[in-house]
Amino acid sequence: MAKKVVATLKSGKGKEFSKVIKMTKTASGSYSFKEEIIHNDHIKDFLKEK
Repeated sequence: MAKKVVATLKSGKGKEFSKVIKMTKTASGSYSFKEEIIHNDHIKDFLKEK
């Protein structure tokens, strides 16, 4: 079943979205990760926000 999902994302509207992972440093010195699936036009905006 996973093959169907991957094939669907590679064709059609799925090509317009990307999974973006952003690493941020917390006050205690450790790192946290924020991940989202967003439209390709909004990737730079997602990475600029703090």
